[in-house]
Amino acid sequence: MGRCLVRLVLSISAITINAGANAELSNHELLARDIFRELIEINTTDSVGDNTAAAEAMASRLRDAGFPASDLHILAPAPRKGNLVFRLKSPAPTKKPILLLAHLDVVEAQPSDWTIPPFEFLERDGYYYGRGTTDDKAMCAIWMANLIRLKQEGYRPNRDIIVALTADEEGGPNNGVQYLLAEHFELVDAAFVLNEGGGGSMQNGKRIAISVQASEKVYQSYELEVTNPGGHSSLPRTDNAIYQLAEALTRISKYQFPIELNEVTRAWVRQGFSALPARQTEIAQGILEHPPTAASVSFFERVPAYNARVRTTCVATQLQAGHAENALPQRATATVNCRILPGVPHEQVLQTLVGLVDDPQISFTLMNEPTPSPASPLTEEVMAPIQEITEALWPGVIVIPTMSTGATDGLYFRNIGIPVYGVSGIFGDVNDVRAHGRDERILIESFFDGLEFLDRLVRAYTSE
Repeated sequence: MGRCLVRLVLSISAITINAGANAELSNHELLARDIFRELIEINTTDSVGDNTAAAEAMASRLRDAGFPASDLHILAPAPRKGNLVFRLKSPAPTKKPILLLAHLDVVEAQPSDWTIPPFEFLERDGYYYGRGTTDDKAMCAIWMANLIRLKQEGYRPNRDIIVALTADEEGGPNNGVQYLLAEHFELVDAAFVLNEGGGGSMQNGKRIAISVQASEKVYQSYELEVTNPGGHSSLPRTDNAIYQLAEALTRISKYQFPIELNEVTRAWVRQGFSALPARQTEIAQGILEHPPTAASVSFFERVPAYNARVRTTCVATQLQAGHAENALPQRATATVNCRILPGVPHEQVLQTLVGLVDDPQISFTLMNEPTPSPASPLTEEVMAPIQEITEALWPGVIVIPTMSTGATDGLYFRNIGIPVYGVSGIFGDVNDVRAHGRDERILIESFFDGLEFLDRLVRAYTSE
């Protein structure tokens, strides 16, 4: 069958499937899905994508929904790097605004790596496919659809509701949140922020927990370098830059930073492991003791995702050495990437690494300026509505405060004292995580779960 004919058949099939699915959707869900489709099909990668096009498309929808131009701001500090900030104003605000944050940009997606076109919105087998479906255009679409709904209903919040759809979260230059905070702080200043980073986890089709990301580790990389006079490879020396660096990295690899818990990770242990069999719960919660029990330490160290949440980690990620196969290396470098617990000074981590290496001939260079990310407080104002709505929608699903081992744009708000909470109500299978990977997808049911959950949550935070 020719390629054009295959595409035609696929298109006809998609139309048939979508027509059946659309018949069961409410007008609000149809709007959310339509916005989601439009966002997915706008390429917003750093290399060739256009965030400004996405921001302008969303602004057009808001104008059509009745948002005044004075409340819409497209801010593009560089070509293709537009951010959209808009707000639903309170007629009589009694509280500081809340900010709903999501990023428009996505990681690169090579069509040759995917089995489907990454920038075409595909509905198949109960999933929506496309780059950004989970990270993070689902939240962009949900914030858009829900704010349009509130506007059309004539909703009167007791505080302004701000939405920021931003650029450059996925590792580009600082044209997104950092730019907004530096140049347009008055547009995004808020009591607290709702962001990605949390969400629902499910296994074998069963919803298990809602995570609330209230903390994240600090990203910090160091370059280790050793130089050497080198020489001809036929005349080996006792000092070799590659061997010297390899020994240093081996020492680092064998070291475990001490276990340190904060308010968020203590709550994660208490609540997140409470559903295990009694003996496993007892072992896991031994990490809360002073000092932690040996059995609990062993339990956490066996699972990388657990271990990384209770201690700082540093790991070698890149190596470069030598200049010719027949020459002794004159230079060898390695990148060691650390994810540092909130509140731990990066200088302390650096001193630990230098002490482990114990080699004055190896230099350490800071590769980036660390941005502190203090934990957000688990206040009743924020946590109670999440708990209540979760129980109403999914009885028995537990709410777990978490600390991300990675980083989001939330860290820039936390760094200036604005709390951030990653929560979405979007459930994903713990064994099928495709964010940043090929054939990224989201369960259709989960997308609409998030739509309903976040609508209720925003109303809870903005009504008396």
